[in-house]
Amino acid sequence: MTSFDTSPQLNVWRALLALAVVFVMLATTGWTALRTQRGSSPLQASLSEWEHGRLRGHHLPDPDTAPGRLARFFASLTAQERTALVGRYPLAVGNMNGAPVELRYRANRMALDQARKVERKRMHDTRLTPNGQQDAGRRMHRYESLMTTNRHILAFDPGGSGRVAEVFGNLTKAERVSVVVPGVDTDLLTFQRTSRRYSAPVGMAKALYKAERAASPSTRTAVIAWADYTAPAGLGIDSATAMRAADGAVRLNALVRGLPGSSPVSLFCHSYGSVVCGLAARSLPGRVADIAVAGSPGMRVANASHLRTSAQVWAMRDADDWVQDVPYMEVGGFGHGADPMSSAFGARVLSARGADGHSGYFVPGTESLSNFAEIGIGAYRTVHCAGDTEDCRTGLSGTTTAGRA
Repeated sequence: MTSFDTSPQLNVWRALLALAVVFVMLATTGWTALRTQRGSSPLQASLSEWEHGRLRGHHLPDPDTAPGRLARFFASLTAQERTALVGRYPLAVGNMNGAPVELRYRANRMALDQARKVERKRMHDTRLTPNGQQDAGRRMHRYESLMTTNRHILAFDPGGSGRVAEVFGNLTKAERVSVVVPGVDTDLLTFQRTSRRYSAPVGMAKALYKAERAASPSTRTAVIAWADYTAPAGLGIDSATAMRAADGAVRLNALVRGLPGSSPVSLFCHSYGSVVCGLAARSLPGRVADIAVAGSPGMRVANASHLRTSAQVWAMRDADDWVQDVPYMEVGGFGHGADPMSSAFGARVLSARGADGHSGYFVPGTESLSNFAEIGIGAYRTVHCAGDTEDCRTGLSGTTTAGRA
């Protein structure tokens, strides 16, 4: 773990340096968030149609209402009525927290098919530049990949850079649920990668799901690759502020509250994803048992107690992760606060042996992935603490999980 000089002079110097960098970025790049958020997305259009729709002569419920109320609404419908709503409002239903999971999968497959047809036409649209046509082709192929039979898409929005979430395992019957929250440069096209696969949400979630099943074959688990927020693009102004994270925190909270059942949920938050989790923490329901961060630039608080969560807070960082050189501070909204790895922060510090840098925490065979899997199944007393100590297990020795001693 890296130690930092915390003298007031050094902190002032860091603050001035951070502000200088911000002003340079503003002058050269502008407020990118404002430029990329204009216009109405296909999802917003579908939700608007839903809001004006009727069934049995009555208005449909507010799509933003409590997930429990939406669950009761869908439970009151016949199979034919549910199918009709999916056909009319596939994007709305596919992204509706509280709608039955299997219904969301079906709706999103239909929405993906519609989006695929749009991109296929754009591939041959002569009004687009060659780069625009190539981008349409990449998006079309990604939609086709997401539509394959064995994939379970829990959320999908083709607007802008795109948002998506995928489930591995049986979410309805899971005894433990894990959610992978990724960081910068996460969008529809980077949701899954062929090279460096474990640096992308799908690779992360698949590896975690496999590791959890290996750690406890008798425990029914489900893992969600959650890229259903607009992440910052690159290490610019968006990644230095909480603007994107604040919206992501609202969406993450809505996801967790809309999950079926009452099984414990563990959040695994990588890089800027830990900023999202930090902002979401105080609003998350009590079923969230763990918030584990890896390669974190900060969680927007001075220490773990300020997260105001009943969840166990865990942190890990590889010795070669460049994020350790980021100034752990927050000045005028820039920066993300204290280092979660510091003893003063109060997180349970885990070993990340074998992770190899900022993007290697979910690589099979690493101690970082093994630790995540043990947390995901609730086997706290078998995690490996940083420095080969037992500090991170203090007070958790009696915790067990199904199928584990």
